[in-house]
Amino acid sequence: MNQAGSSKKVQSLVTMGLLSAILLVTQLGMAFLPNIELVTSLIIVYTLVYRKRVFPVIYTFVLLEGIVFGFGIWWISYLYIWSILAFIVLALPQDNPPIIWAVTAGAFGLLFGALCAIPYLISGGPGAAFAYWAAGIPYDVLHCAGNFTLTWILFKPLYHILKKLRDSQQE
Repeated sequence: MNQAGSSKKVQSLVTMGLLSAILLVTQLGMAFLPNIELVTSLIIVYTLVYRKRVFPVIYTFVLLEGIVFGFGIWWISYLYIWSILAFIVLALPQDNPPIIWAVTAGAFGLLFGALCAIPYLISGGPGAAFAYWAAGIPYDVLHCAGNFTLTWILFKPLYHILKKLRDSQQE
């Protein structure tokens, strides 16, 4: 491999690492707010800009969360939940207007608790899964509102910044 190819690989690896770190730092920085986070918005934008290369970013973020918060049953859901969001984004038309991405983020926030209940279904049965999900409904509503609002406000600037970063790396 020539030096230019090697340099682009290193640059790509560093970028993916930084994107993962940004996910963790924004989540930690907003942790005092109940279910208000930028992770959903960022994963939507990351997926639109970097397509399938988002998956190593997601799994690095999830690993870092486990290291910071511990590897409890909640962590198992994070192994698939963020990938589900990325797959949804990959399945939708890439040129959707920001309102569609805001609605997608809001719907994802509303469904977050139900998706996180799956490990409880497996470990404790339907009653445990339902109890987990039902107890979190008020937080899912906050999650929905926060995701919609943050994505609606920040989608365009984040998308343009990341697209410029990606395009500058391809030159």
